Amino acid sequence: MSWRIRTAALAVLGSVLLGISLSSAAFDIESMPNPEMQKRYDALVHELRCMQCQNQSIADSPVGLAEDLRRDVREQIIAGKTDAEIRESMVARYGNVILFRPPFKPSTAWVWIAPFLLLLVGVLVAVRIVRQRASMVAGDESVVETDEPAR
Repeated sequence: MSWRIRTAALAVLGSVLLGISLSSAAFDIESMPNPEMQKRYDALVHELRCMQCQNQSIADSPVGLAEDLRRDVREQIIAGKTDAEIRESMVARYGNVILFRPPFKPSTAWVWIAPFLLLLVGVLVAVRIVRQRASMVAGDESVVETDEPAR
């Protein structure tokens, strides 16, 4: 084989190995001591938001902070803390933004109410636009109604 083919083969092999290592970075290799703990762990890491990525759970995020948070959740479960205690510790450290489903409190009420208000405003604006256009068409004298079919 020529040196070009060898170099290309090594580059392809290196790219494949790099892709495999990066794609598995977000997944935990370690498992919990028993299936019940594993189930709790899986549920918790999917409901906590990665503070660096913002749109991913710590289970799906490959960044180092998410790895640290997963490790922290694992350690707290093994230490015997309840799910509520683990959530409280995360909220105490990062605020309610770490939860994908924050509790309904005065400080987070806008998160729960804003989507419904925006939907209501959108519906009202759409109704108003439709009514205005209907009244414009009804008042337009340039439109002549005839019984003859259009050709």
